Amino acid sequence: MIETIRNAWRLPELRRRILFTLLVLLIYRLGSAILVPYINYEELRSIISQNSLFGLINVISGNNFSRFSIFAMGISPYVNASIVMQLLTIAIPYLENLNKEGEKGRKAIAAYTRYLSVALAIVQALGMVLGFTQLLTIRSTLVVAMVTSVICGGTSLLMWMGEQITDRGLGNGVSVIIFAGIVSGIPTTIVQTYNGIRIGSYAVYIVAFILAFMFFSIVGVIAIQEGTRKIPVQYAKRVVGRKVYGGRNTHLPLKVNQSGVIPIIFAQTLTLFPSQMASFFPNNKFLANLSNSMDMTKPWTIAFYMLLIVAFTFFYTLVSFDPQEVAENIQQNGGFIPGIRPGKPTVAYMQRILNRLTLSGAIFLAIIAILPTIVSAVMKTNDLQFTGTSTLIVVGVALEMIQQLEQHLIMRNYKGFL
Repeated sequence: MIETIRNAWRLPELRRRILFTLLVLLIYRLGSAILVPYINYEELRSIISQNSLFGLINVISGNNFSRFSIFAMGISPYVNASIVMQLLTIAIPYLENLNKEGEKGRKAIAAYTRYLSVALAIVQALGMVLGFTQLLTIRSTLVVAMVTSVICGGTSLLMWMGEQITDRGLGNGVSVIIFAGIVSGIPTTIVQTYNGIRIGSYAVYIVAFILAFMFFSIVGVIAIQEGTRKIPVQYAKRVVGRKVYGGRNTHLPLKVNQSGVIPIIFAQTLTLFPSQMASFFPNNKFLANLSNSMDMTKPWTIAFYMLLIVAFTFFYTLVSFDPQEVAENIQQNGGFIPGIRPGKPTVAYMQRILNRLTLSGAIFLAIIAILPTIVSAVMKTNDLQFTGTSTLIVVGVALEMIQQLEQHLIMRNYKGFL
């Protein structure tokens, strides 16, 4: 990895991309220091500590929500809008046809995603401000409109910054911003842990166990994220005039975890939704009882949470990968899987492999998501700062950026050879 970064830095094009990415992230961190006025920050910290869903939002936003900076909502509205547009692309024929039109269609869908992101940001900001009126030091229509506009503007700015990183920087811009937000909390965590050990509030063996747990979690995430089943594909030779096409052997890579961290976010949002609604309506006894029964420390809640992760993993994988379409593309290009007849047998073969891989990936996601909660309960500590969600995001984005650097280096070597 270090050698890859060193080689990439020597190339002017990659060096410009790296510097541009760092510049945008610097602006992001500077914006995180700009706080929104008229906010009761002590009340905000109390709400975050009592609501696990807001704790998740705070982690993804890079602790901007706990500070209530202009980036308080982070880029989550854009992420949600992207997921919704992916689902609508399959459900609505117009969007499906638009997606098949190439670059022009993808630009149109990207524009729709931006509009939906702004709409979701407005709804989320209004729900946050109106649902927790105790957050405001001055309760008036003007203040509500001002706070809503500021945090919606911050989300829109993050959305634009993410697109700039994707086009002119390194990696997927949205993922890089979330990655930077999570990683920015590491120095504070290290200092707090050191001070806790020095004053005796943290036992040394607990800290050592947590570090070992985090290390093996990261190793496991890397192993699963890089795990791929390669299906061999052979293309027959075709003679067109005086030229020979095909006759090559390749493979179709199927990743063990194709859905990434999305199933965990979906499942966690749905599981913690009752507690969020109970905080919006504190006098409703039904919501209060439902929130207490859905506490993440209860065994049935953990089992329900894991089942949701498995279900969402299968759902999102089936949405993002269509064996029927892949089999048709292979057949149209004169390819086939050795030992498998083209057509329905090929579809059934890929579907069987995909189901097995998805089940393995879903079980892995469920374990990595729930393990920090179990370890915290056994060790009686709340100091596992890296949850399953944040670990998957950090490791996944880091691997993606290194792979992109390697691809740029390989392409340059090929150009030099040719």
